[in-house]
Amino acid sequence: MLESLFGVQKPVIGVIHLMPLPGSYGWNGDLEEVMLRAEQEALALGSGGVDGIIFENFFDAPFARDRVDVATACAMTLCGKRIVESCDLPVGVNVLRNDALTALAVATACGAQFVRVNVLSGAMLTDQGIIEGDANGVLNYRRRLVGDNSIKIFADVMVKHAYPLSTALEIGQVAQETMERARADSVIVSGTGTGAKPDLSDLKAVKEAVPEAPVLIGSGSTRDNVAELLEHADGIIVGTSVKRKGKLENPVDVDRVRQLVDAVRELRD
Repeated sequence: MLESLFGVQKPVIGVIHLMPLPGSYGWNGDLEEVMLRAEQEALALGSGGVDGIIFENFFDAPFARDRVDVATACAMTLCGKRIVESCDLPVGVNVLRNDALTALAVATACGAQFVRVNVLSGAMLTDQGIIEGDANGVLNYRRRLVGDNSIKIFADVMVKHAYPLSTALEIGQVAQETMERARADSVIVSGTGTGAKPDLSDLKAVKEAVPEAPVLIGSGSTRDNVAELLEHADGIIVGTSVKRKGKLENPVDVDRVRQLVDAVRELRD
């Protein structure tokens, strides 16, 4: 599925962290500035050679637990249109903290090809409280919007910045249920927080539990560790390490993008 969507094996998906949007605590009143930075980062990621882009309302913290403000959804759609028009790459949407329905609506409106859902199945304890997955609602809403599964659903397994309600849960079992019962198109394995590398034992457990499923790394990939990580995964979603000086708050650095992409291309070859 990943190769048909992105055109390569082991795709590199670059993240655009949108500046604060209307409806969020940090909104400064200038949407054109937000869209211009999103466009510039899309161009930088594309010039650096990524195979896809995903954008998210990362700087809107503190996040809504369920549905985001209508103004936020509208602004994300406008940003998405600007990103889609500025690059010839598959584009995805993640609406934090876990608004999969708005993500699907934004993707449909702006022409994106996939969404990321932090909690599609089960329940996780987060700084927004307990977040419960609603795979039934998400998949049925996708069918209402597009009539099929053409917008792919990438679902996190034990998502970062969150904790399972039961310590008895094993990540491989959660991955299996996310694919087989929640019917995700791909699963994502991350570290404990933004920019944190996933535990190799978690990656191995997920790949063993769902050997036929596309497994993406959702955080912590760098040019130095990507060879080790991609031994147990099928692609990466990368944000922090391709920012200037590797700092989350900085814009995307095209040279750091190229260095990471070159490291992945060597693995493909």
